[in-house]
Amino acid sequence: MQQLIPSSDPDLLVGPEHFSDAGVYQLAPGLAIVQTVDFFPPLVEDPYTFGRIAAANSLSDIYAMGARPRTALNIVGFPDKELPLSILSEILRGGAERIAAAGAVILGGHSVRDVEIKYGLSVTGTVDPAKMMTNSAAKPGDVLVLTKALGTGFITTANRAEKCPPEVMEAACESMAMLNDKASEAAVALGAKAATDITGFGLAGHAREMADAGGVTIRIELDRLPLLPGALELSRKGHLTRANESTKKFIGAMIRYEAAAMEQSDLARFLFDPQTSGGLLIAISLDQVKELVQRCIRGGATHTTIVGSVQSRTEASLLIA
Repeated sequence: MQQLIPSSDPDLLVGPEHFSDAGVYQLAPGLAIVQTVDFFPPLVEDPYTFGRIAAANSLSDIYAMGARPRTALNIVGFPDKELPLSILSEILRGGAERIAAAGAVILGGHSVRDVEIKYGLSVTGTVDPAKMMTNSAAKPGDVLVLTKALGTGFITTANRAEKCPPEVMEAACESMAMLNDKASEAAVALGAKAATDITGFGLAGHAREMADAGGVTIRIELDRLPLLPGALELSRKGHLTRANESTKKFIGAMIRYEAAAMEQSDLARFLFDPQTSGGLLIAISLDQVKELVQRCIRGGATHTTIVGSVQSRTEASLLIA
């Protein structure tokens, strides 16, 4: 992304700068398209469930911009000589279910023969530029709201090792397949201007992007973090992904802990746990935050929680309390 040549097109409202969740291009006054693409290999055994999770993950970038998804293209890598096409059919059926739930339309897609399964979407949405959210618009005084519980990295890693209780994996799959639509709609309706979705770089990685893009410091309170059922125990048993340590190493210099012991606490691991189809991290004014939380919960995002605040910039991107 950093090697891309910047565009001078005045209608390009959001490009690859600041590691934004999606690109935004204005077509006319009050109308812009929002585009994103994402795909990955399976993290669950059931192909239908995998399709639902992968599609929800791709759609999430659109919701993070405050936009509405309109069309989607399937992106597929599949070892058709090793596996029956019925597996691919189930993956696509799962994706189609989530796309339909989002009110979008499948236009088609593209597939290639691959040594492993990969699936995701290229999604196009629309937004009024005056109402869109970006990861660069957080301002001091805003309150931070997280709309899904953390821990999918720990849980899926334990599941691959056959060490995850079925009910824990089931709850994680339900969370990953849930759309961020209601949270996005509520945030836009209440005037929020800053959001990002929490995915592969974990809460700390994406919060750091938000802090640096907006020139602010983000304060996260560890004891407020919502956790998926069973995730804490699995993290204590060492079911960490490689991304957990690499993200911590990459952004560690930009993090300050209010107490030294916090860095080694059980909850601190959740800052770096990579999420698949995680929740939205929304920055909103203090006078609207209570209503946002209530609307998200009513919309089905029952783990929605205030997790921190936005402060004037210090030497650190993130302050962990």
